[in-house]
Amino acid sequence: MAHDVAITGYGVLTAFGFGRQALLDGVFAGRPGFTPVTRFDPTPYRARYAATFEGDGPGIPGVPVRPGVTPGQAEVLLACATEALRMAGTDGGDAPVLLGTNGDHSTAPDFWSVPGSRVAADPRTLDSVPARLPELIARELGLGEPRTAFVNACVAGTNALARGATLIRRGLADTVVCGGAYLVCEDVFAKFDSGRALSTEDAVRPFDARRQGLLHGDGVAVLVLESARRARSRGAEVLGWLAGWGMASDAHHVIQPHPKGDGLAKAAQAALRTANVEPGRIGYVNAHGTGTPLNDVAETAALHQVFGADAPRVPVSSTKSSTGHMLEATGAVEAVITLLALREGLLPPTINGREPDPACDLDYVRDVGRRVPITHALSLNAAFGGVDAALVLERA
Repeated sequence: MAHDVAITGYGVLTAFGFGRQALLDGVFAGRPGFTPVTRFDPTPYRARYAATFEGDGPGIPGVPVRPGVTPGQAEVLLACATEALRMAGTDGGDAPVLLGTNGDHSTAPDFWSVPGSRVAADPRTLDSVPARLPELIARELGLGEPRTAFVNACVAGTNALARGATLIRRGLADTVVCGGAYLVCEDVFAKFDSGRALSTEDAVRPFDARRQGLLHGDGVAVLVLESARRARSRGAEVLGWLAGWGMASDAHHVIQPHPKGDGLAKAAQAALRTANVEPGRIGYVNAHGTGTPLNDVAETAALHQVFGADAPRVPVSSTKSSTGHMLEATGAVEAVITLLALREGLLPPTINGREPDPACDLDYVRDVGRRVPITHALSLNAAFGGVDAALVLERA
């Protein structure tokens, strides 16, 4: 059953631009995407940096990018979905649309600053309702149902992919369009800053003794999943297989991870079971790796649970050190990055390291990418409330 969910197309945006080459030139080349925030005045906040796409890189088809302005989530999602379907060579038919998104909140500060306002002057304010976005994408592209928004923070995009794969494996859909989106905006930035989750540096340092916290980044990714039967019947190129997926909730704390990574370990173990893959076959882990003091230690502990004595020999990287944390989009974008690692035989690096942390004692692919032919990879994500998710991808 591991070969029944094929990935046949994707469209992706990060701070480095649109598409595959932008990821290779940015994430896989070990470039940091962080620059001073210009989309809003960061003066009131502790943090001043984010990884935003300002037009320096491959552009978004049909979407003008103006420095200092947040693009609309709906239009970037549409561009990514269109590219994913084009790459897959299909119109999607009646495919469900499943997206991890908390809505587009880029106009929220303007809306709330108008005394007594009940009607938004900017139509994009309506897009702050998460369910509106998959509905818009499905209508525009003539796709089917269900049209679902997953809103559970940093595992939302992963959950969308897991649900899409489940629909295919159960025979409830032949094709599913799924992914996630977050574009840096003041409303969300301010909340993370007030919680002191953001680094005051222009860098994120996952698994490093000097790590301060995370930084936000632009991220949108849409993938086309198909049943193997459907993909083969129309002669589609299979880019890779979504072989396994798992979800867990340790309910340890409202915002803190379980100190031993119990929930994340259970999600990873469930994904391996779903894929029917032994831990020893995993050649790479794309870690959640937020660069926060608690997460990185907990995730390291989780990987020790999953891999046992072999844990120090499994290459791990946090690509958030380049892209920043893309919140609801994280799992979808990192699934594309993991897919590219399998296809290119190149593991992306964890950058910005200064000083090893004895509590983080794994092989973190430091500074530069590593050429390693791998067949299976694990992608991990965790979120507030102790919810965790994992994907196993297999090379086609």
